[in-house]
Amino acid sequence: MTKQPIKPFYFDITEEEIEFFAEQAKIILKSGKLILGENTLEFEKAFAEYIGTKYAIAVNSGSSGLEILLRLKKAENTTVLVPTNTNFATIAAVLRIGGQVQYLDMDERTFSPSLKMVQKAVSKVTTPKISGILWVHIGGVISPEFPSIIEYCHQNGLFVLEDTAHAHGSQINGIKAGNLGDGAAFSFFPTKVMTTFEGGMITLNDEKENYIARSLRNQGKRGMDFGGLHTDFGNSTRMTEINAVLGLIHLARLPQMLARRQKSYQLITAPLREAGLKFVSTDHMDNASQYKLIVHVPDGKTAQNIKAALAEENIFLGGTVYEIPCHLQPVFQGICSGQSFPNAEYWCPKHICPPLTSGMTEKEAEIVGKALVKQLI
Repeated sequence: MTKQPIKPFYFDITEEEIEFFAEQAKIILKSGKLILGENTLEFEKAFAEYIGTKYAIAVNSGSSGLEILLRLKKAENTTVLVPTNTNFATIAAVLRIGGQVQYLDMDERTFSPSLKMVQKAVSKVTTPKISGILWVHIGGVISPEFPSIIEYCHQNGLFVLEDTAHAHGSQINGIKAGNLGDGAAFSFFPTKVMTTFEGGMITLNDEKENYIARSLRNQGKRGMDFGGLHTDFGNSTRMTEINAVLGLIHLARLPQMLARRQKSYQLITAPLREAGLKFVSTDHMDNASQYKLIVHVPDGKTAQNIKAALAEENIFLGGTVYEIPCHLQPVFQGICSGQSFPNAEYWCPKHICPPLTSGMTEKEAEIVGKALVKQLI
């Protein structure tokens, strides 16, 4: 048993950064400019440069970002393909804008849908017509098939939006998540790789969509109109200036945090590979956020028993991705009624996500890897 508990979450910030944040917060409070100020603009510019997109629009959550993206694509009264293995927010965004969801099953190797699953759905769904796909980089893993899925969707006139809530810094074929499809929404929730307390960011390359997205986050007020002219059916989903300050702090340190996560991933998975245990690999990617390490639970074992056994060794596991697929969630009953998604139903409860943070020491990562082998074999 480890002396200190190994926890699944770690808020990565230094004392110097805390002091800087406090100083900036004081300046903001004294200025009275609490929203849509210089810090927000600076954060948006820096984030767009990091992802490689022309534009980034700061919002109050990743959920809000998804809704805005779907409105930009005029997905109302259409069908949107969405993995059933995702967070509540992904499905809710489609429903909130008046769209209809068609679930996709998942491949256990990637925990994402396959190209064949997408093709099958496109060939079968006719009413309402499919407008596009809301893809999820689950755990920060970009499926090796995703570039082919984008190509297929575009050939069939379908948009591809990215739910990049887990994928800060993930990259494949030289392109970062958030710049692969036709728009993306990041989350800065406290448990994510980087955080702004609460918050999100939309990334885009289309000038008109950037203009409308900024209106939609500000009650439909276009341009610099802060008066009474509401042109678009927007909402109040702005990011605060104080949130943006923390975003700038974490964005500056994101490469360092990702490098630490990558090192921990390598140390944890080394004994898993040696023991022949299965997990979702990121070896095909240029870089991975390593938000979650998805480890398959072998037959004859249960996730609950493994979690309990690891807790006795002072190793605590966080949330999964996801234990209950969305088509089995009570709030979404009636969607895709009569359809089955066997892979998700089998694998969602048959995986665990061990602690993997930028605050882990190399020794802790080694301990986690060995403990997993002990419990899984």
